[in-house]
Amino acid sequence: MNETSAALATTRWPLTAAGEADWLRELADDDGLTGFMPPALPDAAWVLHSMYEHEIGPTDMSYAAYQRAVLNGGGPEIIPGLDPADVFSGTPGEPLGPRWRRLRWAELSQRTGDPVAPEGQLPCHRSFPSLREPSGWPVGIAGPSEGSLDRADWNRLVDILTEHSPQGTQTSCLAYYSPLLHGAEEFENLHVRAGTLADAKVLYDHPEEDGWTPSNLWARDRTWVLCTDYDLRATKVAGPAPLIEALLNDTDIEALRLPWTL
Repeated sequence: MNETSAALATTRWPLTAAGEADWLRELADDDGLTGFMPPALPDAAWVLHSMYEHEIGPTDMSYAAYQRAVLNGGGPEIIPGLDPADVFSGTPGEPLGPRWRRLRWAELSQRTGDPVAPEGQLPCHRSFPSLREPSGWPVGIAGPSEGSLDRADWNRLVDILTEHSPQGTQTSCLAYYSPLLHGAEEFENLHVRAGTLADAKVLYDHPEEDGWTPSNLWARDRTWVLCTDYDLRATKVAGPAPLIEALLNDTDIEALRLPWTL
């Protein structure tokens, strides 16, 4: 955690009235336990959470099996070319080591024959069934995060939201955090914070949010809203067509429309 960023987040994103999220509850017609999922406003796209591939590629051993082997005293000899430090030394949400590269969902879909998202489904732990074993994905691929964006995607998403908000960096925003992000303890008093897009990137380091990105972030004027559902591996962004087109055409973020969610 960046201490300077954490101090800014504490100062510039204070808690505000839980009632600020009432409109989202009505919009989503949901209790927000995993995040308030918005409809299209009038359009929407899904930002796919990043995954990464080691330079040796996927292996025949699952992550869970590899972890057991390392705990039992194994080292680089378990899988030649793969050092346990390459697999276990990273920080969640942060860039992996130099031997890892970004693996796009579209590339993995073409390679495996699995659709990015089967019709009627959302990007989640059931995605890419051909890779799944009883104990999980193969070691050599770092799968997408569930319920939170990584820092690079979060920062790029904030930039795009800023570019497509009339008030730019001064856009007033609110951020909601699901009770599940806090040990499923605060169900009565919803965790809602107020700030601006100018300071949205430092939310990543808010010391009271345990490294999670918000379940929902929205402009106070309600022109756009995003939802990172606790159980999903993609973030839905709902808003005007130019914003959605910018996401779909961006070269850093990987996004797509899922027509059955509009």
